[in-house]
Amino acid sequence: MERNYKLPKEGGLEPGADPADIIRKFEKIYTNIYENEASGAMYVAREIAGCIREKQSAGEMCVLGMTTGKSPVGLFRALVELHKKEGLSFHNVVIFSLDEFFPISPKELQSRNYSMHESLLDHIDIKPENIHIPDGTLPQDKVETFCRDYEALIEQYDGIDLMVLGTGVQGQIGFNEPGTYTNTRTRLVALGNESRKAAASIFYGINYVPHKAITMGLRTILDAKRIILIAWGEEKAYVVKELVEGERQLLVPATCLQEHQNMEVVVDEGAASQLTRIRTPWLVGRCLWPKRFIRTAVLWLCEQVDKPILKLTYQDYVDNRLGQLLEISGMAYDEINIQVFNDLQHTITGWPGGKPNADDSTRPERAQPFPKRVLIFSPHPDDDVISMGGTFRRLITQGHDVHVAYETSGNIAVHDDVVLQTIDTARECGFEDKYDEVKAIIAGKRKGEPEPLELRKLKGSIRRAEAKAACRHMGLNDRTNVHFLNLPFYETGGVKKGLLTENDISRVVKLLQELKPDQIYAAGDLSDPHGTHRTCIEAVIEAMYQIQNEPWVKDCRFWLYRGAWQEWDLDMVDMAVPLSPDEVVQKRHAIYRHLSQKDVMPFPGEDKREFWQRAEERTQNTARMYDKLGMAEYQAIEVFVRLDLFKL
Repeated sequence: MERNYKLPKEGGLEPGADPADIIRKFEKIYTNIYENEASGAMYVAREIAGCIREKQSAGEMCVLGMTTGKSPVGLFRALVELHKKEGLSFHNVVIFSLDEFFPISPKELQSRNYSMHESLLDHIDIKPENIHIPDGTLPQDKVETFCRDYEALIEQYDGIDLMVLGTGVQGQIGFNEPGTYTNTRTRLVALGNESRKAAASIFYGINYVPHKAITMGLRTILDAKRIILIAWGEEKAYVVKELVEGERQLLVPATCLQEHQNMEVVVDEGAASQLTRIRTPWLVGRCLWPKRFIRTAVLWLCEQVDKPILKLTYQDYVDNRLGQLLEISGMAYDEINIQVFNDLQHTITGWPGGKPNADDSTRPERAQPFPKRVLIFSPHPDDDVISMGGTFRRLITQGHDVHVAYETSGNIAVHDDVVLQTIDTARECGFEDKYDEVKAIIAGKRKGEPEPLELRKLKGSIRRAEAKAACRHMGLNDRTNVHFLNLPFYETGGVKKGLLTENDISRVVKLLQELKPDQIYAAGDLSDPHGTHRTCIEAVIEAMYQIQNEPWVKDCRFWLYRGAWQEWDLDMVDMAVPLSPDEVVQKRHAIYRHLSQKDVMPFPGEDKREFWQRAEERTQNTARMYDKLGMAEYQAIEVFVRLDLFKL
């Protein structure tokens, strides 16, 4: 399971056509872009290994500053691999951790101390006396002295040789919040609301997140002899662009790193997606121009000049540095306009399963076979109706044999009071009274620890019942066409999930071999290296690879939708399914069936709206974008990207 799963990308900078100084001209910090987190993390691990070995050969200690949290997970894994497989020794290494929550015990699963030991320190040969992590158990009146001593100890080692950093979505470094001055040193800080919300999931709710933390200051960080900042996934794309190409500003603390003379940024393609040489490479160099990349440039141009496709002029192209497109393609501007207009128009279809007895030469989905057997993979028990509820409904009403596979239980996303309400309802209906028993289980929960298995089972049952109700609302037989896979990687009882294993893959393989679908829909959030959606799509793709020689597989079309938080950019879209006002309402009512997720979600992220509100605004915004580009006007549109699996 070492495949590099990613969406195919066409066009971009022509290799070797322009020197690096030109294509990086907007970048104020040297930036390395890797295909995925694993390759980027291994690069950083080898840079750390080089520093360690150089110091070893000189008989010196290697002093590392190390970030914590989600960003270094893959890096820690790579370092452990180098230690075990290549004999990298840490006997001369001193580690200073960047931060720690306060107050918190090192035995709590959420503490930086615990996670660093679990992921790295317990698996290497570093000496315990060379490990330095801020102490979250101190009385508050002792913290200031501790912080002074922490700084003095760093100085005693002649400073930090290599500092590895991550960054929050607001540009936080460690727990240095927006507005932090660059002269700060290690200290106790109050956590901002955004930082506490970011940590809410691992603490099982924001109410349990500490209000304070101990963190190295920006000056402590900037005094390091060398700095590498790592960032993975699309959620970091904005802050990476600000850090690498933006202006220095207090509200984005990471931008202060621009002043460091030995600084490097290492990112994957998701985190780099907003950098100029990736997002709009024609602004920095000569490009290759396949058809889909032309669509990317033209839609960008429409946004720049606020015009629909067919109203773009020759001067619009020239003034916005797209003259090379006209030159290299050999087409006139109006020919390009028509090509892109038709290309985008042909993505629109009211027949997501294919229209029978129709010319399908310009349609996104083939006409035959009809009806099709369709399998929708849903990572959680509500992603199907949230992200493609209108298409789901249309596939059923147009006569296809639709099946839904819920990959995980989603049990941790159910509030305790929802469980009690459900048990109370059963009691009031005259069923066995389990209310006091369940209440006692909830009362016995321990802060920061995985939930009891009995409680997780109840929560999983609630979500299964909700999913079946939504499917019935859609017109699906919940006894024959709804499948619950309960993939084991998810069932840890906590927010941190396990690794994908053959046990997960085999469950998906079994269902695929049973159904032999003509169409598959799956959540295609490939950019988040640690998210449940990413793990679920990897399970499906790996399962397809394992059975790729079965005859039905070569005729199966694979469509990707996105989750509740994002939508595909229009330059990527292969199929767009318009929804009528009535279909929007039907989709909303299906989402309503997921009662445990209504009103207040346990892990809402930045967006406080309910799922149905996000879903409707997203699909309506997509329809408005199509309309603005000169297409027909629709109430809402759901969009999909086709994945040609065996060209990955």
